[in-house]
Amino acid sequence: MGFKHVFKAKLDWLFSKKEVVTYTKSHTITVDGKAVLHVSAAKAFKGDPALYNPEDLLLSSVVSCHMMSYLYVCSQNGIDVVSYTDEAEATLEVLEDGSGRFTVIKLNPKVGITNKEKIDEAISLHKKANELCFIANSCNFPILHFPSCEIEVVN
Repeated sequence: MGFKHVFKAKLDWLFSKKEVVTYTKSHTITVDGKAVLHVSAAKAFKGDPALYNPEDLLLSSVVSCHMMSYLYVCSQNGIDVVSYTDEAEATLEVLEDGSGRFTVIKLNPKVGITNKEKIDEAISLHKKANELCFIANSCNFPILHFPSCEIEVVN
């Protein structure tokens, strides 16, 4: 049997009455011992575009978790990763009734490694990383990978 971990977060929101009765969508999320996260709805849903929104945070969670899982599997396979970037995108489908869901996330990881003989293996390990990723395993939509890998010389 595996381990269980519990994560906690506190949300705070206050009604803000203006001339027209409307609800502000801005709020804070607090996790013990960490900086307060100021959150709103996405601009498309009348939120504050200067703040993070749940959609940003979901995509960020997938990108971050995949990278950490990838670095783990590379270390297990003797691949020295010296750089990692990703320009990911998520597609959200909103239905006429106002409900919606993510339909796909596309990851575009660009990895720099030190050994050119390991490029094919480095690219293939994204599949294993996805299989291990806690966040990806919690999603009910496809997470697609379009990886690239190049050699980087470390001085």
